[in-house]
Amino acid sequence: MRLVRFSKDGAAAQIGVLTGDKVVPVAALAPDAPQDMNALIAAWDSVAPQLADAASSGAGIALDAVTLAAPVPAPQKIPAIGLNYADHVEETGMDTPAEQVWFCKQPSAVNAPMGDIELPKASDQLDYEVELVAVIGKGGRHISAEDAPNHVFGYAVGNDVSVRDWQLKTAQWMLGKSFDTHAPVGPAIVTADEIGDPHRLAIKSFVNGELRQNSNTKHLIFTVWDQIAELSQAMTLKPGDLIFTGTPGGVGLAMKPPSFLKAGDVVRCEIEELGAIENTVAAEA
Repeated sequence: MRLVRFSKDGAAAQIGVLTGDKVVPVAALAPDAPQDMNALIAAWDSVAPQLADAASSGAGIALDAVTLAAPVPAPQKIPAIGLNYADHVEETGMDTPAEQVWFCKQPSAVNAPMGDIELPKASDQLDYEVELVAVIGKGGRHISAEDAPNHVFGYAVGNDVSVRDWQLKTAQWMLGKSFDTHAPVGPAIVTADEIGDPHRLAIKSFVNGELRQNSNTKHLIFTVWDQIAELSQAMTLKPGDLIFTGTPGGVGLAMKPPSFLKAGDVVRCEIEELGAIENTVAAEA
């Protein structure tokens, strides 16, 4: 199943099931279902059967008549792993990490799948990073790698937008990774049962139509399951938490000379079976 948040004619965003070129509001299928995505994910086992017939209902709103919002607008946390594809490690000139390298993106960075990315006043070193995003379903602590698949609700496409000079001016990356609008996610959450093994998906990014990143999630150094096991030793994972699982080689910083994003540039990030997000760079007001 594919879950989205959408708005129509300026109304407040609501949750819907994406089926083909239509969006069926969850409220129409299951009036008592939570209208907060985190709560819906937590209640999924009881709600899912009511939503399963969305595709056969024939009802819905045309996708081109709505505006997609971030599928999880208020995740409690957004942990993100660095240096998790061999080609990206090589292009940075760094050593392959023996341990997982974690930082966080702040929830205030969350952006819609087609929302504008701000070119901040504070820097002109704006960069892109296409990433598979794992959405936690069943929360928990001390989750084993073997049990980790049971804790993933679904997957989405993400762009770990990075402000490189702010990222690299200190040993801590958080500020450079957390500017407003710098975590676009979507276009939908595709539930884990539709994807199966997430370590087999083509992953690409384009800038103004030019292919920049082109890899496959089979090349993750630390798998999604490894990541959940590591994180959950330190923190309790909660429904709706977003895990950015790493980016492949081809980022603007590593080009010779570096090629940073400018106002008007369009970044498209796509992952096989999950769809694509597309964001235009706009100067901060």
